[in-house]
Amino acid sequence: MKITGAALQTLGVAFNTAYSNGVDLVADTSISDIAMEVPSTTGKEEYGWLGELPDMREWVGDRVVNQLQGSTYSIVNKDWEQTVAVKRNDIEDDNVGQYTTRFRAMGRATASHPPKLAWGLLKNGFSTVCYDGQFFFDTDHPVLDATGTPQSVANFVDGAFAPWYLVDTAHEISPIIFQNRQRPNFVAKDKPDDENVFRRKEFLYGVDARYNVGFGLWQLCYASKADLTPDNFGTLFSMMEGQKGDYDRPLGTTPKMLIVPPVHRKKAMQIVNASRDAAGAENVWQGSVALKVVPWLA
Repeated sequence: MKITGAALQTLGVAFNTAYSNGVDLVADTSISDIAMEVPSTTGKEEYGWLGELPDMREWVGDRVVNQLQGSTYSIVNKDWEQTVAVKRNDIEDDNVGQYTTRFRAMGRATASHPPKLAWGLLKNGFSTVCYDGQFFFDTDHPVLDATGTPQSVANFVDGAFAPWYLVDTAHEISPIIFQNRQRPNFVAKDKPDDENVFRRKEFLYGVDARYNVGFGLWQLCYASKADLTPDNFGTLFSMMEGQKGDYDRPLGTTPKMLIVPPVHRKKAMQIVNASRDAAGAENVWQGSVALKVVPWLA
């Protein structure tokens, strides 16, 4: 193939199309079950307000103005990229078919990256701190009782099994924050006189983005490393329903979804979907929550 501006433009369109097809190959890129998307306009965003969950009060006297707490919790955006080099010799020799697969793989990796980050953060919640300075899944989150005295509250049950999770998905804030500064952008350095072509005989095509993930409210996600049995499911369910905020204020949290890695698929389906339990008795947990099996948690 003779390298001309028109030929390179045609190749660029073909590579971009292959990239877009790769994006479309990813069946499930949704993270809305666990994460909320927050637009970002700077290098980082502050989330001091996460510690404040305002409630209605009887209006007696003047209004009570709720001030944001002085939390230092913030999420710093990160730059992400991947680049494919197309050799000039391959274009001249009409040997560009091999690159279609590579650009499809680029698209698949791009689409998969946000869920990989979000679910990966959830998986690491046992050793990563959230806004209150504790690990996201912990046994001693500080919560004020009715007298204003700090008490330790757990959203975690320890054990020896792969963790599984109960999530309340019906709130305006989520357990995970996906902070989006710049969506993935496909770009090319494919002019014959570009430095990369002159020095290395390579045309460069890549994608770049800016975003990051962080923790939202731990109160909306409970985890257990105990065996996934109906009794242990019920224990975690009750812990979450009994959750209170500061000053003994009920939060009204109710599990809406059971999230498990693939290793727990069969047990989870038995608890959530089966009409009878293993002993043949009526399964009282049938339909109590939705079920989501997440390969990223494997």
